[in-house]
Amino acid sequence: MSSATAAGVPPGPATPKSRKSVTGTRRTVAALFLLPALVLLGALVVYPIGYSVVRSFYNSSGDGFTGVDNYKALFTDDGIRTALKNNIIWVVFAPTVSTALGLIFAVLTERVRWGTAFKLVVFMPMAISMLAAGIIFRLVYDQDPDKGVANAVWVGIHDTFAQSSAFPKAHPGRQSPLEPDAGGFITSATVHTGQTVALPLVGVAPDQMPDNAKKAVAAKPEPGKITGTTWQDFTRGRGVGKLGTPDPSELGYAGMKIEAVKDGKVVASAKAAADGTFTLPADADGARLRLPAGNFKAPYNGVDWLGPSLVTPAIIGSYVWMWAGFAMVLIAAGLAGVPRELLEAARVDGANEWQVFRKVTVPLLAPVLAVVTVTLMINVLKVFDLVFIIAPGSSQDDANVLALELYRKGFAEDQPGIASAIAVFLLLLVIPVMWFNVRRLRRVGRR
Repeated sequence: MSSATAAGVPPGPATPKSRKSVTGTRRTVAALFLLPALVLLGALVVYPIGYSVVRSFYNSSGDGFTGVDNYKALFTDDGIRTALKNNIIWVVFAPTVSTALGLIFAVLTERVRWGTAFKLVVFMPMAISMLAAGIIFRLVYDQDPDKGVANAVWVGIHDTFAQSSAFPKAHPGRQSPLEPDAGGFITSATVHTGQTVALPLVGVAPDQMPDNAKKAVAAKPEPGKITGTTWQDFTRGRGVGKLGTPDPSELGYAGMKIEAVKDGKVVASAKAAADGTFTLPADADGARLRLPAGNFKAPYNGVDWLGPSLVTPAIIGSYVWMWAGFAMVLIAAGLAGVPRELLEAARVDGANEWQVFRKVTVPLLAPVLAVVTVTLMINVLKVFDLVFIIAPGSSQDDANVLALELYRKGFAEDQPGIASAIAVFLLLLVIPVMWFNVRRLRRVGRR
């Protein structure tokens, strides 16, 4: 034992042999290990950002300094202004809807027996790339109901309540007694009881005729009634049939509606049988027979999902399909940490499930919901793939976003200066959101 210790004097601090980092590693060694990462970070992140900032102040050729002219174009160019407007729509709705659905799924699956399987199904789209998802939804939104799932469902629902006509292209042929009338057709002369009327039409392909259509037959006259036949009169002689007369190879217009019109009012109506024959009562005497426009209404073809007015909401729907599962998983992880005692205490105090959800569950999940929403906002600001793939050429201008406009300016229109300005502008938009997210994460980490 030394004399200083023996005398009761505490020893002074030992002189460190070498400077070490917080983890105990020598700083020189730590710097050597970090150097490759720093080089990659500088080459792949810092240099491109710096070069984009510099390039944004030059013209298309890169030779002339333009000052802030490229940045002025961000607010004067129609394409960029549309892209900026659509980005605002994306930032407001896409993260909000995705987070809300994720919250609903996370809360409900807690009470479902097969909740894990449901979560797996909802999260599965995250395994699909944006490219593949874009191709899938380009087909889903196809205008043709035979190809597009969305329109197939929509047309099926519509036709359940409003049946479409089977004769949209039918029209009078040669020597027909019919003439156009407000989208339909009407006889040029009046009809009388005891008379038979022929109402031939053409223009419907045989494979488009109703399934219940039968071979057309000539109607027989009946006393006190008006009878007739409406049929597909496609025979043009050749020694096989006669124009204006039902032939064995011709089909009747099954279900065709016939109205008797007198002085502008419908006094009687009938529907053609499977063989095209119809019968009108004596009230139709002296009237003109009309085939109303409803017989020739074009079939409902669904919604133009990728048209100018709906293309952006449609693409946002595909984004929500992909990212609602991501939000659900993160919120479910946060929900697992919510103290059950608080929920039970609220129920004991008389709160119903909606009140528990709104006043207890959501406030406790607020930090998680904020992180999810902010993360999706950052992701949405950079969205490119879905818009580029799903939006057809005719609607791409209406669905334009900043990332897509950056690509178009830089490659399609050869304006790298404006493209660099858009890139810098996007970076400036993302930085506040990232700063908010990092600050919140640090605050949570200090608790």
